[in-house]
Amino acid sequence: MSDTVHTLMALAARQFKADASALKPEQDLFEALGIDSFQAVELISELEDEFDVELPDYELQGVKTFAALAAKIDKRR
Repeated sequence: MSDTVHTLMALAARQFKADASALKPEQDLFEALGIDSFQAVELISELEDEFDVELPDYELQGVKTFAALAAKIDKRR
C-alpha cells in the first residue's frame, strides 16, 4: 500500500469516525465511510490541505475508491 493511500484512509477514518484498519484501498469510499457527496467535498478539501495539491472536480469524476483517489493525488504532487 502506498504512503498516499495509507495517509488518505487514515485521514478519512479520523474525519468520519471509521475504523481505519477495516478500510481497504479497493473499497468504494462512499460506502466504506458512509458519506454523501457533500461530505466527500469536505474530505477533498482536507486532502488538498494535507497533500498540498489542488484536485479539480473534472479529474475526480468517477473516482470512487481510495486507491483511485490516491492515484489522482499522486499525479498532482
